[in-house]
Amino acid sequence: MGKLGGVNRKEARRLVRDHGGVMVDPIDATVDLIVLGADELPIGDFENQIDPKILQAVSDGRMTVISETELWQQLGLVDEELDAKRLYTPAMLAHLLDVSIVTIRRWHRRGLITPSRQVHKLPYFDFQEVSSARRIAKLVSAGASPDTIESKLMSLANLYPNIDRPLSQLSVIVEGKNLLLQHGEGLVEPSGQKLLDFDPQTTAVTSETAELLSFESFETERRSIDLLSTPDEFLELAVQCEDDDDLESAAEVYRAMGLAFGPNPDTCFRLAELLYQQDDLAGARERYFVAVEMDETFVEARASLGCVLVELGQLELAHSAFKGALEHHEDYPDVQYHMARLLDEMQRLDEADFHWRRFLELAPKSPWSDEARERLGVKQMDGSDPG
Repeated sequence: MGKLGGVNRKEARRLVRDHGGVMVDPIDATVDLIVLGADELPIGDFENQIDPKILQAVSDGRMTVISETELWQQLGLVDEELDAKRLYTPAMLAHLLDVSIVTIRRWHRRGLITPSRQVHKLPYFDFQEVSSARRIAKLVSAGASPDTIESKLMSLANLYPNIDRPLSQLSVIVEGKNLLLQHGEGLVEPSGQKLLDFDPQTTAVTSETAELLSFESFETERRSIDLLSTPDEFLELAVQCEDDDDLESAAEVYRAMGLAFGPNPDTCFRLAELLYQQDDLAGARERYFVAVEMDETFVEARASLGCVLVELGQLELAHSAFKGALEHHEDYPDVQYHMARLLDEMQRLDEADFHWRRFLELAPKSPWSDEARERLGVKQMDGSDPG
């Protein structure tokens, strides 16, 4: 269904035939697998193009719906190493969107963006989630709260149950604090309400429509810590405090959670992030240390610890932190980058060269890749062997 991004329809038909399958058009009851094209989905007529019986078969598990990327992976046509180079870590995504890394992690925890893979708790986001994150950033900058965005995404998911990532897979338009779903020549709000007066050239929205579409305003009353009884309730309150930029209260909730249920790596990591935001580098360092001590494979905690140690001027310890992260996850591009910069600062230039090159191999399209190329280019201009 929809337009394929990797090959044209004729090539797709041949590939499927070569692997023992038959491409069916239109969809009928004989279908085993429905592939959603990566380039363009037929969202406008999505409901009308699939028979309700087919949708029921999908719901019952008698048919399967996958993305185009999943199809190429199943056919063994995706170079995993090349595909990994198109993934973004939270730090890369934050730099790309000009938001804080803490914000990206918060969106991830809330389920607003979904990683395509995770290595030792480190999420990697693909190009689809970059698109989603851009739209979320526009909504937040216009004043929409994460709670409200989450609510609207849930409505979209209910409207299109076979779409797992609505913001990136549907024809969604961001208009101020509003999410509008393009449907043919009109608009639909996430609730399913159809709207008129849509100008495809200007995406103009009348004042009446804007009033109808505006995110409902509401305030969630905070609960007292004394009334919390489960870890999930503590986490919910802490995240709410973070959303309100009340970092001190959020930190207190995490501390209270640790007292009530004992420390755990994730809570220590979150508390360290808050302390870092409040310029308490020493406190952040200790909490990162605890997170790593409790889970030695927590590579993102090791990476953050290394960065804090660099700021504190403890370069040898920072080197050890980055080295430990790479021992658990050698292909972590952020750490290759930070290690390269650290080694340059320590005047260990030959070692730094190795990490600059490794970083470019892993993330040639990273927001930091130009810095790496410039650094290696300067080295080559000096007459050294570029390798």
